[in-house]
Amino acid sequence: MLSKQEPSSQSRVRAPSLRESHMAQAFVTGGSGFIGRRLVRRLLDEGHTVRVLVRSAASADVVAALGAEPVRGELTDSTTLREHVTDSEVFFHLAAETDVTADRARHELVTVQGTRAAVDAARFAGVPRFVHCGSEAALLAGEPLVDVDETAPLRADSEAAYCAAKAESEAVVLDANGPGFVTVSIRPRFVWGPESFLLEGLAAAAKAGQFAWLGGGRHTTDVTFVDNVVEGFILGWHRGRPGQAYFITDQHRVILREFLEAQFEMYGVDAPIPDVDASEVAVPLRWFLGQTCTLRIDKAVAELGYQPVISHADGLAAVRDSLAGNRKA
Repeated sequence: MLSKQEPSSQSRVRAPSLRESHMAQAFVTGGSGFIGRRLVRRLLDEGHTVRVLVRSAASADVVAALGAEPVRGELTDSTTLREHVTDSEVFFHLAAETDVTADRARHELVTVQGTRAAVDAARFAGVPRFVHCGSEAALLAGEPLVDVDETAPLRADSEAAYCAAKAESEAVVLDANGPGFVTVSIRPRFVWGPESFLLEGLAAAAKAGQFAWLGGGRHTTDVTFVDNVVEGFILGWHRGRPGQAYFITDQHRVILREFLEAQFEMYGVDAPIPDVDASEVAVPLRWFLGQTCTLRIDKAVAELGYQPVISHADGLAAVRDSLAGNRKA
């Protein structure tokens, strides 16, 4: 087990106010996605103006409906990005390749090169703060994560392309930190909530008989409700220590099988789900769903003042209400 991190008196960040009265311009990549939409709503609710990079007309419509300004462009085109991020006070970088079955070249292009382009554009345009959406996946190389903190090394050498790319992209972000350009990485684990693409996909697989409990599924894991992730992003913007990463969770560990069974019930899954040997499943899925993953958030609590804004029970209620509303509609 890794030792508990305690920031020194020199490194401890005094928690300033979140400047609710200060209206800023924010730039967001991945703003039409599950987490991105919640972040954009939060920023707009606080009175900030928001620009969101989009690739398609459909994504532009989603962003415009939220009340933000969609800007068309390619994530890997730093020259075009520079034009759009000018005058922004914070750059939230959420875009990445999320298909864990994609090949290494695709992860390298979207996640790694896209991050390099985003960092380059933000730094060139003089954006003072850069907040990256990291992941515990950046630490995965086969072994379970048990009470891990931010001193654990990034695993760019992981055999799983998704994990290696997340590690390399976070290194790009944190290595770019310097005078006048503060970079921070916020690392949630298993993000869930209403309209979660991940939960919708798992539930659909279960209904189709294409989901199984890996090794019984009774291992302990951390999870993070989407609004708690967004809280981490906002705190990272205002209070994050330069060049640092922070784990963010619900502070409510669950047994994965029990957690997913509760979700599946709400999604109307009634098909029997078998158990399989986790070794029969390809990485990284067996790492994500087939082994323990518990993270320590002492650092986020001490340095960011992080506390979950939505409890586990309230999160479940929000998913239930959302699904009920969709059925009525």
